[in-house]
Amino acid sequence: MFDYLIVGAGFAGSILAERLASQSDKKILIVDTRNHIGGNAYDHYNEDGILVHKYGPHIFHTNSRDVFEYLSRFTEWRQYEHRVLASVDGQLVPMPINLDTINKLYGLNLTAFELTEFFASVAEPKEQIRTSEDVVVNKVGRELYEKFFRNYTIKQWGIDPSDLDKSVTARVPTRTNRDDRYFTDTYQAMPLHGYTRMFEKLLAHPNIKIMLNTDYREIQGVIPYKEMIYTGPVDGYFDYRYGKLPYRSLEFKHETLNEQVHQPQAVINYPNEHLYTRVTEFKYLTGQEHQKTSLVYEYPRAEGDPYYPVPRPENAELYKQYKALADATPNVHFVGRLATYKYYNMDQVVAQALSLYAQLAERPSWHPEEESVPAKKAIAPDTASNRSFQPSPSKLPLTNFPTSSSGKSEKLNGNGKALSPTQNGSA
Repeated sequence: MFDYLIVGAGFAGSILAERLASQSDKKILIVDTRNHIGGNAYDHYNEDGILVHKYGPHIFHTNSRDVFEYLSRFTEWRQYEHRVLASVDGQLVPMPINLDTINKLYGLNLTAFELTEFFASVAEPKEQIRTSEDVVVNKVGRELYEKFFRNYTIKQWGIDPSDLDKSVTARVPTRTNRDDRYFTDTYQAMPLHGYTRMFEKLLAHPNIKIMLNTDYREIQGVIPYKEMIYTGPVDGYFDYRYGKLPYRSLEFKHETLNEQVHQPQAVINYPNEHLYTRVTEFKYLTGQEHQKTSLVYEYPRAEGDPYYPVPRPENAELYKQYKALADATPNVHFVGRLATYKYYNMDQVVAQALSLYAQLAERPSWHPEEESVPAKKAIAPDTASNRSFQPSPSKLPLTNFPTSSSGKSEKLNGNGKALSPTQNGSA
């Protein structure tokens, strides 16, 4: 008899499995329809030995010390601050829009104060901000909206921004300084050896059993359990009683090139000129040194694996009906993006899972200091490293903050193994 059947081996399911097994001595069976753990954060080494994210780039960032310290128990970190360029009017300019974006795009030399005046002069003030279009034109006006947001949003969502909830474009800031980081969170880092390695450590407890390539319905009536934690699509759990909740999906096309570095930055957005929305070069994210480089192109799709809940009022109303069913279902706990029909960042899913564990364990909350097990050394945010790097043709620069047990910095070789100090050039 298992105490919990957990459906889904992504962040929410894996963290709850680890907490319940290690802290509450519960017996856990975790099942997933895919052939791997890690959910959409799954990464692996491709045929050329390059570490890639199968389901597109996953960039970890958070302002929560609790979340960061919890994950630090299962991984060392490589500090990484994400930067994005956008292809607009034949130029590559920083995204989110900042001082350098405007100066380069229009051939100007504005100061931060003058940029504030510029935005005020082109903005179209809205009394009520309801849609994604309202958010952008209210801040930066119609022309920049057309150049950076409208076509990108239509490609991504299949809907004009004037018909999308304001939350979609509200996620992207506009800056009057030169800060070109995509995120400004306190903690920004990537798992040193990849997400999959982190998930392997999360699920390594002897109380946790894993079944892959398995639909939970196949074993639900065969393997006994007391309670269920469900992280899949909430409408699917109830056999689409009220109809399907709309999602947008993605198709990923991976490509490996026989060159050390291809793009001037980790991600380039293409708002206007291609069917794909963005291209990611993984070596920027992982810090891996390799003679080749690997890219992924993202093509939004109406059908496929559910990635993004479509934020429209009628969809929110439909979800409310499913939420009422979920709330009335005994001994089943719904958690995560799909189960709650909301787009969460990874750290938000981690926090939600830790919060649910605290409820299940009848604790008021969870904090790292509540446990005697020492956390692995976590990196501190480096406020001085806000500069973007430009890779040379011969070598991709690395910033390696985590250390090995000997105190020497580690890099990854083509097979994902830590290089020795002599291999990576350390003293």
